[in-house]
Amino acid sequence: MAGAPVAALEEEYLESTNIYFKSPFSKGNLVEESAVSLWNWTVTKHTGAVISDEQRAKLRFVACRLIGLCEGSDPPEGTIRRQILMSMKTGKGWIDIGKAGLADGFLENAVNSIEKLYAKLRKGSEDEADIEAHRADVEKSLFKVLSYQAESAVAQGDFQKAVMCVQRCKDMLMKLPKETCYLSILCYNFGVETYEWKRYEQSSFWLSQSYDIGKMDMKYSVGKEMQAKVLRLLATTYFEWDCSLYLDKALKAISLANQENLHPAGFFLKVKILLKSGASDEDINSVLFLSFKEAVRALAEFTQLEMSLDFCLNTAKLLLEHGRESVGFDFLKSVPERFESSPDLGKITLLHIEFLLQNKRELLAKQKIEEVIIGHYTGKQLLPEALNQLHIILWDRAAKHYEEKNYSEALHWYNYSVSFYTPGQIDQNLAKLQRNMASCYLHLKQVDKAKEAVKQAERCDPNSIFTKFSVYKIAVMENDTDKAVEAVIEMGKLAEKPSEHEDKLRVDKNTGSNLLSLAAQIALENDQQIVAIKALEYLSEHLQDCQQLFAALKCLVRLMLSKIMAENAEKRDEDINSMLTYLNLAHRKLGESFTEENFTGDMRILEAHWFRKVAWNLAVQFKDSPEKMRDFFVLSFKLSQFCPSDKAVLVAQKTCLLMAAAVDLEMGRQQVTPSEQMELFSEALQHLQTCKEIWKVLKLTGDFTKDPTDTLLLLYEFEARSKLNDPTLHNLMESVWEQPQIEIKTLEIIASLAMESPARYPVLCKKALKSALNLHRKQAVIDAVKFSKCLHSLINISLPTGLTDLDTCVLQEVWDYFEDALSVVSSTDAYPETEILWLMTRAWNTGIFQYTVGKYKEAEQWCGLGMRFLNHLGSLKKSYEGHLNDTFLSILADNSGARILQMVGLYSEVLDKLDRAKGFIPNEE
Repeated sequence: MAGAPVAALEEEYLESTNIYFKSPFSKGNLVEESAVSLWNWTVTKHTGAVISDEQRAKLRFVACRLIGLCEGSDPPEGTIRRQILMSMKTGKGWIDIGKAGLADGFLENAVNSIEKLYAKLRKGSEDEADIEAHRADVEKSLFKVLSYQAESAVAQGDFQKAVMCVQRCKDMLMKLPKETCYLSILCYNFGVETYEWKRYEQSSFWLSQSYDIGKMDMKYSVGKEMQAKVLRLLATTYFEWDCSLYLDKALKAISLANQENLHPAGFFLKVKILLKSGASDEDINSVLFLSFKEAVRALAEFTQLEMSLDFCLNTAKLLLEHGRESVGFDFLKSVPERFESSPDLGKITLLHIEFLLQNKRELLAKQKIEEVIIGHYTGKQLLPEALNQLHIILWDRAAKHYEEKNYSEALHWYNYSVSFYTPGQIDQNLAKLQRNMASCYLHLKQVDKAKEAVKQAERCDPNSIFTKFSVYKIAVMENDTDKAVEAVIEMGKLAEKPSEHEDKLRVDKNTGSNLLSLAAQIALENDQQIVAIKALEYLSEHLQDCQQLFAALKCLVRLMLSKIMAENAEKRDEDINSMLTYLNLAHRKLGESFTEENFTGDMRILEAHWFRKVAWNLAVQFKDSPEKMRDFFVLSFKLSQFCPSDKAVLVAQKTCLLMAAAVDLEMGRQQVTPSEQMELFSEALQHLQTCKEIWKVLKLTGDFTKDPTDTLLLLYEFEARSKLNDPTLHNLMESVWEQPQIEIKTLEIIASLAMESPARYPVLCKKALKSALNLHRKQAVIDAVKFSKCLHSLINISLPTGLTDLDTCVLQEVWDYFEDALSVVSSTDAYPETEILWLMTRAWNTGIFQYTVGKYKEAEQWCGLGMRFLNHLGSLKKSYEGHLNDTFLSILADNSGARILQMVGLYSEVLDKLDRAKGFIPNEE
């Protein structure tokens, strides 16, 4: 059975209870035996810690319940006694595990069973002596049950019920004197519990009860030491409840405690109550004065007791902290005599020094310290712990003077500390001390002494970041930029890999960053930008706090901007690259900041706006350096992606990408390698694709009918795809031809780009020019100059120079273009004369080329076309009229071949000169 799980055991016996109710064949003695067996098993397993207190309480509950079922109308005495015991123990078990509410029913059953037992015993006895014996027997059990009921009531906060139960127990003590000690301690425990719950009124009641009960029978009393303990807690309760209101009661209680048992804690508490009551001597008149005298008198009696040194020191400290200096210092002076042989005698000296300093008696404190220094070298050294404490006192005093900017006095106190170190001693604390002294010397402008102090610090602790910081400060003060930068680099390395022997000052993981922040500040205060930049660069890479990180980055960017603006253009490249690095770092850190809880979304947006605007301004600033301009525009776009996509941000993003694409295209046009060209054109295309998506969203926010973005996107994308030989180019152009609002200028640029190396798309070029020419024709008033340029380009691409074997369809198409030109020339005087000359010459040469291949009819037609243009020449007509007429007659007569060839050479030269002068596009290849 011992091996069965407790939970299963509980279920088994609970099931037995149900069976008892349901089965008409169950016997009471069987259930009783099971209950007793379970109870006994629980008792045996208690000693071996096999089951927990809660499990034991539950098993007792089951056993007790089963016993209750066997009661019957007139149970025998043994059964009743068993019920009383089991009910009491079960109730107590629930109380002990903190479930007092479950105990009440069992304790009440115990009381009822006790009454039944008493009635049964009395019924069977007529002799008065027997009745008294029975009464005494049941009163013992009743006393116990009442005490348990009191415990339950206190646990449940039922003060009145607890008082009633204790009072009944108290009334029974006359007959049960041996229970005096138990009841006194029970009330003391109630006092402790309610004191801890800060129910001071209830606590004072229970402690008073405990003391009173303890006095009822001296034979069975708890003893004077326990009584004194009760009274000390009672005095403490009154003191913490309301010292001013219950001062008399507190003093009376502690005085009684000290009378009961003379104990250091009692005297200390009495002094504490007197000193901390909050009442003045006038308020409590002579009572407080006499009481204080009594406390002082008690202190004089300490020699009679086993008082520890720490206790004496605490008492002196208490007196001194409350302004009782004369008594406190007199007592402190008397303590060494009582502890002359104690190795801890230095504690008295330290306390004396501390209170002299607290009472602003520095001169006396210095005398006392100098005595200690003399003792240190004459065989009266302080124990290591006391010496460490003295160092702390000296450093604290020095720090106080340092904060007050009294650096000479601070050095005086640091020198006291140095006095305890031997020459050549290696100690990290000595390194700290030397660094602190160096700081004082620097403030006093005593650089040589500061350097010597730092030298000593390096000897003791060369790998300390604090030592490197001291080196750094001196380098800055001496304007030694190289050494300062070197120190910053060393500090950065030490901050990344802290020493394995870090002291307490280095526990904070941000110490390195804090020192480097201070280093940057010092550099800026001393106009050493290069040093400050180096410190800020480290901080920007390694700071964990996002707010501090971006503050450092912004400071870094501002510094570098001012440096760049002050430099010549030739020296800027390296610093511009550094600026790009900083902005790229800002972009990376903004991306990482999403995991930082203390860095809100609003903070991220503000920082992103700041950095994207800086990048934008730098892009504009460096327009003379296309590559840098592009990089800054791309960075501005990337940074803007951390900002909300409002209209202003979308416009900025669109512009950044357009400018970046434009720069990539321009750089691609330069004389670079084919692979570089492809890379630049590909990057441009990527920017354009992203820009198109942004543009789609942006157009939903307002009216952009006059915005040229659509045109720019088209032209840039056409150029990039054409020069990449992109197979999707024709698909792109299909959508262009379908656009009803496309401009003539756009079509002309497309035509030019289609033939710009490395692109070569003559069909697209020709189609674009034809579309442009059609649009020219549809103008209400034709612009003859623009029309002439467009026609010029179309004829050039359609009728290459020097080719004689041309398709009839091509010649017919070009003939129509000449007819169009002739129509416009005939209708306006604005057609450029040089263009008329060019048309005349091209038509004429085409005829001549036809003539040379034996196509006389075609030659006559084209030369005749040229003659028609001759009629529209102005001042140039006379220069060409004679030559053309003679040659044309020769063609008609089919002779003078040599002269014809001469004329071909002449007019080809004219055409070349005209083309070069006008710069027409596209160029023929």
